[in-house]
Amino acid sequence: MRIPIPVVILLILAVGGGTWWTSTRHMDFMTPPSEAKLEEIRVKVESSFPRADQVDDAISTPILPPTPQPPPAPIVEAKPPIDLGNLRAPLALQNYGELSPKGAEYLIDLASALESQSEPRRSLLAWERVLDLSKPDENQRAKATAAIKQLRSVLPEWNTKPETATKLTLRASSGKKLSKSLATTLESVAAEIERASSGIVKIKTSVAIGKSDGSNQGAVPVALWLTGPDSKSSSTEVLSFKVNSTDTLRNDVLRTVYLLIRNHLSNNTAYTSPAELSVEDDPQAALSFGITRLCWSEFAASMNIPLKKPAKP
Repeated sequence: MRIPIPVVILLILAVGGGTWWTSTRHMDFMTPPSEAKLEEIRVKVESSFPRADQVDDAISTPILPPTPQPPPAPIVEAKPPIDLGNLRAPLALQNYGELSPKGAEYLIDLASALESQSEPRRSLLAWERVLDLSKPDENQRAKATAAIKQLRSVLPEWNTKPETATKLTLRASSGKKLSKSLATTLESVAAEIERASSGIVKIKTSVAIGKSDGSNQGAVPVALWLTGPDSKSSSTEVLSFKVNSTDTLRNDVLRTVYLLIRNHLSNNTAYTSPAELSVEDDPQAALSFGITRLCWSEFAASMNIPLKKPAKP
C-alpha cells in the first residue's frame, strides 16, 4: 500500500517538531546567562586548550639546527717495527752508518729501541749516527747530544789501550809573555782532548816561543793548529786568537781546538758538520759530545797521512 506524499511530509514535520519541542520546552532562549554561568563556561573552554609549556605539536615545536658532529680523528699510521739487526755482531765505530739514508728520526727510534733492549753501547753508536751521518734539525741534534752525554758517562772508553791510540800533536806559537802559562794550558787541554775522543787519540804538545812581545801590556796573539806525530804529517789550518788574560786561556784553547776539528771535518770529509759554538756553549762539552768517536777516528787518521813531497822539476 502506498502512502501519499502529503501524508509523508506531514509525518516528517510532526516527528521533527515534536522532538524539538520535547528537548527545548524547558529552555529559556530569551534570558541572557548569568555572570557566574559565563565564568563557568570560560573556565571549561580554557581547560580544554593545551598548555603553553607542554606544546608538542609539529607546528609550534621549533626546528633546531642539527648538532655539528666532531671531525673524524686523523688516522695515524703505525710505525713499522724497528729492525735491531744482529745484536751479536762485533761492535764497530761505523755501525748503523748504512741506515743513515733513512734519516735522523729513524736513527733516533733505532737508538731508543736499542737502549730499551739493554744495548747501551749499540744505542750510543746509533745516537752518534744521528749527528755525523744524518741531517738532524736543532731538536734532533739536541736530543742526540743529550743521549750521547748520558751514555758516555756510564760506558767505558772506546779504546782502553793508550798504546794503540792514534798520535796527534797540538801545536801553539806565541810570545815570551805567555810561554809558561801556554805550555801548562796545552798539557791540560791535551788530556781533555784524549778523554773527549774516548781514548782514540793520544796528544803531545809543542809550543814555539817567538821573540819578546816588546810590551807588557795589551792582548797577546796565539796561533794554534793540530798535526800528526811529526813534521812530516798532515796538518789542519792555523787559527789565531788574542789573550787578554790568562784566566781565559784554557777556554780560548779549547774553543779553537773545536773550531780546527770542525772546520777540517766540514771541508775534507762527507760527515755532517758539527754544530757551531755560541758564546755561551762549553767547548769541552762540544768536543766530548758534539764530535762523535767515529769522527775523532777519521780526523786522527787524516792527520797521520804523510805529506806528499813536491815533484822534482
